[in-house]
Amino acid sequence: MSLTKKRGRGIAAAWYGIARTAAMDQAGAWAEIDDGGSAKISTGVTEIGEGILTVLAQVAADELGVKPENVMIGENDTSRSPEAAHAGATRQTYMIGNAVALACRGARQKLFDVMAKEWKVDAKSIQAHDGEIWSEGTNYKMTMSESIHICKKKYGVIPVAGENYTSHHTGLDPVDGSGRPWQAYVFGGQVAEVEVDTATGEVQLLGIWACHDVGKAINPKGVEGQIEGGVVQAVGQALMENYELENGRTKSGSFAKYILPTALDVPKVTSKIVEDPDPLSPLGAKGIGEPAMVPTSPAIMNAIYDAIGVRVKSLPATPEKILKALKEKKQNGSRKFN
Repeated sequence: MSLTKKRGRGIAAAWYGIARTAAMDQAGAWAEIDDGGSAKISTGVTEIGEGILTVLAQVAADELGVKPENVMIGENDTSRSPEAAHAGATRQTYMIGNAVALACRGARQKLFDVMAKEWKVDAKSIQAHDGEIWSEGTNYKMTMSESIHICKKKYGVIPVAGENYTSHHTGLDPVDGSGRPWQAYVFGGQVAEVEVDTATGEVQLLGIWACHDVGKAINPKGVEGQIEGGVVQAVGQALMENYELENGRTKSGSFAKYILPTALDVPKVTSKIVEDPDPLSPLGAKGIGEPAMVPTSPAIMNAIYDAIGVRVKSLPATPEKILKALKEKKQNGSRKFN
């Protein structure tokens, strides 16, 4: 390794609140088990790239006992579907996922009550999974398609339900602002390893190790993708993205000057998922969209400090800032803080 290149590691931890309680936060959904054993879910959810539609299909399939490929998520026009509120604040899975779960449980219970009459068994003995329905301890078993036919044609019951999920609104003290602003909290920690070239000031990120509590991981691969996406965003924030203004006009108005991380800038991200179910969530899930980004930049800054003994507090940590800090350290014979 070059004598000018120094390696260091840094660690940082973070917490993040989900589901506002200072102001009302809620979401609604409808669920129906339809002919053929398929399911229809209607909610005003907006897919912004995080995979929420896949998560909702998984939730519905698990709650209703149908196959995931037989779940249809309806249009998200809020003039014709329940309100899901905004797509932000890492609330999609927590708020809308729980609303869908509760709606599915209501629809499922209507079907189970009918089949309990049909089979003359306790509704609590009935189970459904992967497109089949049965009564435990008996020989009664059939496809969901057959049970829906009985439910609708013989008993005239449509297994459909609508539910809302609302965070526990507590409000904050109007004088001092004390109180509980969020219903659930997620926690995470990350380690970054960097290599800093003291001759050029260039920082190369060698690896990120991330450990995050997500409550319950409904889609572990999706969670890993969210962690990796948050890390990539934070790499840009920490090392290269620099929005500059001069006399009210941007100096970085194109991607030629506003530098974004590419595949060559992104290190291997090793993720560890911790599952500590939230007791106030029917699903037990929390969220990971934005929390994954929070500890990354501090971990990188700490790694730079560990490598070369100077701390950069203003982002991004550009080569110019690092060289300036190293020069000041050498001149003063002590560590300087930017």
